[in-house]
Amino acid sequence: MESSVFSSPFALLLITLVSIGVIKVIAKMHYLHIYWKKRGVPYIRAIPALGITWKMFSRRMNLSEYIKFNYEYAPDAKYIGLMDMATPLVFIRDPELIRDVMVKDFEHFTDHQTFANEDIDPLFGKNVFSLRGNRWKEMRNTLSPSFTASKMKVMFELVSKCSREFSEYLADHPEECSSVDTKEIFRRYTTDVIATSAFGINVNSMKDRDNEFFTRGVDSTQLFNSFSFMLKFMLFRMSPRLMKALGMNFFPPATSQFFKKIVAETIKTREEQGIIRPDMIHLLMQARNKESLSVHDMTLDDIVSQAFIFFLAGFDTSSQLMCFIAHELAVNRDIQDRLYEEVEKHFAEGNGEISYELVSKMVYMDMVVSETLRKYPPVVMIDRLCVKSYELPPPNPGGKSLIVEPNNVLWAPVYALHCDPKYFPNPNKFDPERFSDENKDNIVPYTYMPFGHGPRKCIGNRFALMETKLLIAHLLHKFVFKATEKTIYPVVFDKKQFNLQPEGGFWIALEKREK
Repeated sequence: MESSVFSSPFALLLITLVSIGVIKVIAKMHYLHIYWKKRGVPYIRAIPALGITWKMFSRRMNLSEYIKFNYEYAPDAKYIGLMDMATPLVFIRDPELIRDVMVKDFEHFTDHQTFANEDIDPLFGKNVFSLRGNRWKEMRNTLSPSFTASKMKVMFELVSKCSREFSEYLADHPEECSSVDTKEIFRRYTTDVIATSAFGINVNSMKDRDNEFFTRGVDSTQLFNSFSFMLKFMLFRMSPRLMKALGMNFFPPATSQFFKKIVAETIKTREEQGIIRPDMIHLLMQARNKESLSVHDMTLDDIVSQAFIFFLAGFDTSSQLMCFIAHELAVNRDIQDRLYEEVEKHFAEGNGEISYELVSKMVYMDMVVSETLRKYPPVVMIDRLCVKSYELPPPNPGGKSLIVEPNNVLWAPVYALHCDPKYFPNPNKFDPERFSDENKDNIVPYTYMPFGHGPRKCIGNRFALMETKLLIAHLLHKFVFKATEKTIYPVVFDKKQFNLQPEGGFWIALEKREK
């Protein structure tokens, strides 16, 4: 009976197909296992690599620890080899190679690795970060005028109004200042800033606690720190077509619909009433109306995607920078006092107000912000996708050169470089003097890159710095930052968070200054 079952044509076919599948899987695993060995590149062997990846997936290791582990694995090598699933990944340690990849030979590495293209998820896939090739170049050229120094000056008053109203609200509500979750309140500030500067909508999130801009921001950023995000990320990477067929998106449909509705209504109102604002929406509207064969037709989805990524980056990344600055000032009173003196000097110079020019003159403020970005960079690594074959020098003296093939990935370990005592002595110490006029020229080029380098450098970095410095100046003008029993120092990073976040959150006290 059993022999007849296994001798049937169907059973033989099934066994053959399964056997072929198993052989292919084994062959693929063997190929991946020997890939870097054959090329003479230092690499982490399969079993340890699998263990580290599992620790990441199970939330027993965060991304910053993973980056540092890889960085320290072969300290004498210019780079090591890894596998990103089945994709070869070059983990670059050498600053000069980082310069070559990001700047000098950028045409070989023009794109980011993406996991949700515009066909699968338009809200995420059409933004300037995710776009590739000429589509990215055109969008970048369209958006760049929004972030010039002259445009920053024009938008300064909008941001200044938000920071002034924010600090005044806290001054009027001392009962909320004895123990402050800065992540929660700074997200409210960045919500107001992005709403007015990108969407042309006035929001006061400290007064209107449950406004939809703020709640959508919270919902969107929480996705990145959930187990479902990790699982969805893996599935998008392994089978994007299947995810598309299943109608899966990274962000809830309600979030896409909200931002699409806001942008559509803003555009309609501006067109009907002839309103012109010097912001991102206006520039995208101009690009949409431009008749040029070289420019991709700008759709509503294109405009929504740019506005959304600007909102998402401002909501979470900028607020995180503000939290770490406030945290370090609270535990380093000498640094806070020196910064306060500088802030007060410029408030006096501006007769109680802070102008764009005065913010630009705050040298010590810039040092404090720069050191915060070193110790707590917004992203712990930067990726580049190879689009044209490229030859890297040998990883070690006497070794072989490596040909990086198209679709191979390169990582630059931002966090690990910023924490390397070879480049930043006593890296755990918060020391703004590293960025003084006397010392900053001693920093090895391409070891400090909180916003990246080259044409793919973060387009909104100037805006993020402006809104951050303004807020810190207004808060220091009115408050003393103090540590509380909830303030954890030194910071211990939460293993369950995607970005750098302290365990237990950000907690300080704001004590009103006696004037």
